[in-house]
Amino acid sequence: MKKIIYALKTPFLLTVTLMIICGIGYPLLVTGLGQTIFPYQANGSQIKENGQVVGSTLIGQAFTEATYLKGRPSGVNYNTYTAAEKENGHYSGVASGSENLAPSNPDLKKRVAQDMARFLEQNPTIKKQAIPTDLLTASGSGLDPHISPESAKIQVPEIAKVSMISEKKLYQLIDAQTTKPVLNFLGTPTVNVLAVNLAIHAQLNTAKSN
Repeated sequence: MKKIIYALKTPFLLTVTLMIICGIGYPLLVTGLGQTIFPYQANGSQIKENGQVVGSTLIGQAFTEATYLKGRPSGVNYNTYTAAEKENGHYSGVASGSENLAPSNPDLKKRVAQDMARFLEQNPTIKKQAIPTDLLTASGSGLDPHISPESAKIQVPEIAKVSMISEKKLYQLIDAQTTKPVLNFLGTPTVNVLAVNLAIHAQLNTAKSN
C-alpha cells in the first residue's frame, strides 16, 4: 500500500499543480492583463450612449426604421427574437451561423428575392442591378456588423428624404465610420452600420432640440 501511495504521490501533486497554474493562475493573469491593457476589447467592444450599452462594434443589429442604414441579412436574425417567436419555438437560443444553403437552393432564391423586393420598395430610385451584393447575402456568422461603403452610400438618398439630413452630411457620417484596409491593401473598406446609425441618431436629436 505504501508503494502505491508513493507511486501516486508525484502524479497527484503534478495534477494539482497544473490545475492551479492552468485553471486558476493563467486565467486570472490573462483576464487581468486584458482588463488592464485592453479593457474595451476585453469587455466586448461595447458601444455606450448616455451610459447605456446600445450594442457592440462586433455584432450587427437589425434596423427597420427608414431613417437608418440597413445591414446585411442574417441567418440567425442577429440573435434577436420576439416573445411570440419564442413561444412558437422559432427561438433556438444564442447562436451564430448561416443557413448554409447552396446557390441552387430554392429557399435561398426565395429569400434573396424577398430581400431585394424589400430594398427596392424602400429605395424606389435604385435599380435592382445596382444593389451591392453584400446587401443581399448573409455573412457566415450571421452577426456581421459591417457593409461595404457602396452599400451604405446607395441608401443615402432615401435616408436624406426621410430624416431631412442632407446627403452631404450623411456621406460625411459614413466616411467617418469607414475602416480602410490594413496597410491600405489587406482587406477591403468596411462601414460599421451601428456606428453610422448612432451618428444619424445624434443628428436627429440635435435637429429636434433646435
